[in-house]
Amino acid sequence: MKTHDRQETRLKTACILAAGTGSRLFPLTESMPKCLTEVHGRPLLGRLIASLREQGFKRLVFVLGHLEDSIRSFLEFHAADLTIDYVSNPVFATTNNIYSLWLAREKLNEPFLLIESDLIFDTPLLSALTYPDRIAVSHRLPWMRGTMVTTDGHRVTEFLLGENSKAADEEYKTVNICSLSASSWSAIVARLEQYISMGRVNEYYEAVFRDLVSEGRLDLQCVLFDENRWYEIDTLDDLRGAHETFARIGAFDMPTLPYSDVYSEGRRNPPPRASVQ
Repeated sequence: MKTHDRQETRLKTACILAAGTGSRLFPLTESMPKCLTEVHGRPLLGRLIASLREQGFKRLVFVLGHLEDSIRSFLEFHAADLTIDYVSNPVFATTNNIYSLWLAREKLNEPFLLIESDLIFDTPLLSALTYPDRIAVSHRLPWMRGTMVTTDGHRVTEFLLGENSKAADEEYKTVNICSLSASSWSAIVARLEQYISMGRVNEYYEAVFRDLVSEGRLDLQCVLFDENRWYEIDTLDDLRGAHETFARIGAFDMPTLPYSDVYSEGRRNPPPRASVQ
């Protein structure tokens, strides 16, 4: 992949994966999509939309599933200035994000940013990802789980999924944000087709990235995110950690809210607003 391919066009389209049930955030996500849970009184999705808008994105492709109508309603009110295309994953409860990404293929015919909807980060960090074939990575902190990568100092050399993680010094955590050129996306779609045709619908899309990087068919330049200025929210502990992190660094000027009592043992009915501090 040639270097000038990365520089010639600033991205205007983003694909946001938001189909999952967020089961590890129960009880909040029993009646609310994970991306609408709040940190400092503002939904994750609201922050993400604001960040994408600030970085010049004009078109959003959403893959939805769990409580899809709630997300559509939120976007109608908070993203009316943006072009939005929707993709529904009817089997979100029994598939993983590889299937959601595959479903989005017909809506994505240009370079785009791929991002998951359970992230919170400082908006300026996104700037370097507005050009194709880049991936956000971070030095590893104790709370971080999931896919890791090794690098040569500039580009990803290997994706490490689950038990394959080496916990080596050269290992970085993926932030679940990457930008893709048209050629990279074409190679990814072809491999996605193979996975889905084999019934491998419960894997992470990073399995496809792993394959293509190992074959020399996907070249991703690393963008280092400050490990203290982003958070991935999967659990109630993550939600607390995100609040504490961003309150400490003063990244967001938001009102202070009390801890939600959903953390009380045995509570199963989330409050109308799933805010937490």
